[in-house]
Amino acid sequence: MEVLELARWQFGITTVYHFLMVPLTIGLSILVAAMQTRWVRTGELRHLKMTKFWGKLLLVNFAMGVVTGIVQEFQFGMNWSAYSRFVGDVFGAPLAMEGLVAFFVESTFLGLWIFGWDRLPKKVHLACAWAFSLATMASAYFILAANSWMQHPVGVTFENGKPTMNSIWAVLTNNTALAAIPHTLAGAFSVAAAFLVGVAGWHLWRRGDHEDVWRTSLRLGGWVGVAAFAVLAITGDTQGKLMFEQQPMKMASAEALCHTEKPASFSIIAIGDVAGSNCEDVKTFNVPALLSFLAHNDFKTEVKGVEDLITEYQAKYGTNYPDDPALGSLAGKPIDYVPNLPVTYWGFRMMIGFGAVSAGIGLLALWLTRRGRLPGGRWFPLLVLGGIATPFLGNSAGWIFTEMGRQPFVVVPNPSGVDGVWMFTAQAVSRLTTGEVWTSLIALTTVYAALGVVELYLMRKYVRGGVDAVMPPPKDSDTTEGDTLAFAY
Repeated sequence: MEVLELARWQFGITTVYHFLMVPLTIGLSILVAAMQTRWVRTGELRHLKMTKFWGKLLLVNFAMGVVTGIVQEFQFGMNWSAYSRFVGDVFGAPLAMEGLVAFFVESTFLGLWIFGWDRLPKKVHLACAWAFSLATMASAYFILAANSWMQHPVGVTFENGKPTMNSIWAVLTNNTALAAIPHTLAGAFSVAAAFLVGVAGWHLWRRGDHEDVWRTSLRLGGWVGVAAFAVLAITGDTQGKLMFEQQPMKMASAEALCHTEKPASFSIIAIGDVAGSNCEDVKTFNVPALLSFLAHNDFKTEVKGVEDLITEYQAKYGTNYPDDPALGSLAGKPIDYVPNLPVTYWGFRMMIGFGAVSAGIGLLALWLTRRGRLPGGRWFPLLVLGGIATPFLGNSAGWIFTEMGRQPFVVVPNPSGVDGVWMFTAQAVSRLTTGEVWTSLIALTTVYAALGVVELYLMRKYVRGGVDAVMPPPKDSDTTEGDTLAFAY
């Protein structure tokens, strides 16, 4: 493999791994803050126990997210220095805001929350929990604003061969970002909800202590998961309409739509090689005119196919890469404007499918625990514990689709934007040797695998330990509820 391919593999592996931590931190931080709010308002001990138990798991996950996230920004200088030079005037601003504002707020108030249990007044301590939780959402906002600019460049002029920002407000209010943010946050709540349902469902099935804690946690997770899936569907529809306008090739690739259709059908599933050159060899099960509705809110809109879009892209952006030695074997070669169709087609369906399965498991858990019932059957813990993985897989599939669907561009041209503000991925990579990239790829993958083992070990330890592992029962029967604060982190 060449430098470009290795660099893409490295960024893909580290990003997908890091994003396993991010949604759980975002979603769980808000839910933990809500649990603590409930305890402060009602004084019910079960809500304190919930806060302590789920808060411990949140801390483990947050720590791993910080460690794996630091590497992400270094990679822009390591493997993607040409990209950094091209977009630095724009891309650096939201990243700096994320680091200097959101992350510092997160760290400060998380520290106060961890060490302030028996030192701060209840309401001040609760405010720290909410400040940390909202800062995680702000952090996601700035990162998504940066990513959305790559998908749809706005707020810039093109000077001296590169984009120069002329409106930070336009970058932060990019319609692509405003659609991506609620969708991503809903995905984060879906992950946290499945985590609550899985862990609490397992404890509830075991018929152990603290039944009230596990029942309340499971039902909270079930309702949040169902609501999150509804928001995902609504915001996903909005994103689909933007994708039709801004990245028509991604839209066509999501459907493996070879030829232009009017009206266009939505493919439920395909049998055959969707990447093959002969579309007629692929058998699809379609819903007539649904793709037209998803694209433009009517059942008549024309949706362009891959083959017609190739001709348009070649006319606008060229048929061949520049004859530049920095491009390696791609120098002077024809540009392939079609993303990896099996990845985009099946990734899109995995994203939707895993999200639906996760919500379905949440609904089933709510039904099985209605009116004080306890779940039974050996299948139940397998179902809810396995269900924890489904929104993680759905989130990962969605991001892989989003990022690979814009290839061969790393900065996608804005159809109504400034000419010249786009960049091929092949032009973005640093001038490195394959040996150098192999070294960092193997090293980072190995370190991340080791960190994964550590996180799984700690998560398993505290999940199995339950409430008593983070909040041991007082030895003295006369100990008051307030004294239980002594058993903080």
